[in-house]
Amino acid sequence: MKINVGPIDRIVRYTIAAALIIVGLFVLDGIHGETVGIVVAVLSLLPITTATTRSCPAYSILGISTCGQKTPNAQTQDAKKG
Repeated sequence: MKINVGPIDRIVRYTIAAALIIVGLFVLDGIHGETVGIVVAVLSLLPITTATTRSCPAYSILGISTCGQKTPNAQTQDAKKG
């Protein structure tokens, strides 16, 4: 898997996942067995998985990466170290 999820994107994904869990379990009453709430909470697994693995299949298909690129100066410094 190609890494295409950057650090800020990971934070956003974890935040969205936390919001989905809270809304699903507490606001939509999933903690008491409401199906919609449980489904919303389970959907939080998608952003958690993509943030943890740092790979998003949709980004791969669209050719998107939020990892950023090294500056030419940083590449030169890496070449000197190696």
